[in-house]
Amino acid sequence: MSYIEMVDEQEAEGLLEDIYQKLGGRVANILKASSLFPESLDAHLQLYKTLMFKKSPLSRAEREMIATTVSSVNECHY
Repeated sequence: MSYIEMVDEQEAEGLLEDIYQKLGGRVANILKASSLFPESLDAHLQLYKTLMFKKSPLSRAEREMIATTVSSVNECHY
């Protein structure tokens, strides 16, 4: 049982349903944690896509390495 209320894929409506469909397949719980505020989840995903996939002086591998290092320093095991 989670401590954070989440909306599952089959219960999603409106913007949240659209977001889940764009993600395809099973949605990770780390994303579902923002499911009560779909606008926030949408903004989070847009930021992630911009940071990881848009044109940058850093390669994709360098960006992934930075993300991995930050997660490790923060002791985030996700």
